[in-house]
Amino acid sequence: MSEDQQVQDTSHTDESEGGAPAGRPVGHDGTRVDVTERTAWSIDGFAGLVVSPALLVVGTWLFVLGVIDADAGRGGAGQMVGGALLGLLGLILSASLTIVAPGQTRVVQFFGRYVGTVRKPGLRMLVPLTTRRNVSVRVHNFETNELKVNDADGNPINIAAIVVWQVADTARATFAVEDYEDFVAVQAESALRHVAMSHPYDNAVTEVTLRGDTEVISAELAAEVAARIALAGLEVIEVRISALAYAPEIAQAMLQRQQASAVIAAREKIVDGAVGMVESALAQLERKDIVELDAERKAAMVSNLLVVLCSERGTTPVVNAGSLYT
Repeated sequence: MSEDQQVQDTSHTDESEGGAPAGRPVGHDGTRVDVTERTAWSIDGFAGLVVSPALLVVGTWLFVLGVIDADAGRGGAGQMVGGALLGLLGLILSASLTIVAPGQTRVVQFFGRYVGTVRKPGLRMLVPLTTRRNVSVRVHNFETNELKVNDADGNPINIAAIVVWQVADTARATFAVEDYEDFVAVQAESALRHVAMSHPYDNAVTEVTLRGDTEVISAELAAEVAARIALAGLEVIEVRISALAYAPEIAQAMLQRQQASAVIAAREKIVDGAVGMVESALAQLERKDIVELDAERKAAMVSNLLVVLCSERGTTPVVNAGSLYT
């Protein structure tokens, strides 16, 4: 077998031998972390709230009776053992009680093994001798740091976004990543940086721009963030651009360019209007036969009208009170 074939064979890990496919969360020993949320066993905790104190009281009473009988020489060992067992059972039942608040869940583990998740709010009784971890399924939102990136045209810009998200799979959020809140923050900034580099800030030629197509950019950003955090059992509700501007070092130059573009557009509109007005004036003069103008005087009239109509300041015309032809 050639060296290239050996390298190719060792680059692929057989899933049946404990390997993990690319892109899937893995544990410390290299095995795949493939845990999905399921419902843990639980019952109404008010019954346990009544039974566990009763067992403690009865167990204590039996234990005391056993001690009294033992002091009197009438045995009492069985009562002491029974009372201790009942008291221990009462303690175990009381320890299995937990309160689940609305918008909160309990991820239940039995000696390290995932048992399930309790989502029903209220006082619940779980499997005894289990550990519980609180995971919030309420809607979270945070604003990313203002990132400085280069857009598709290479211009440095400052951009930030608000991400609204929540936990969809409590098992993956607990076991697939170390800290899911930090995970979503880092992945959101990475997605924001990638989307910002894929589009220009403002470009008349390109259809999608960061400044002019915020809805499209927000949808694209939400899809990318959702794809990045799906392995942690998280889902994106909404992503919105909260800050977008040129970097300070080029902001003044870009402002001047925008102002120049606005001035040019305004001038074009003024010139188009002035030409239309001059054309209308000449047409009316010819149609009503008010005055006959030769080509040279038409050119002079057009020039004067364009100066008056296109000038930024008010003009002061010189009135010829004599004959038209001198």
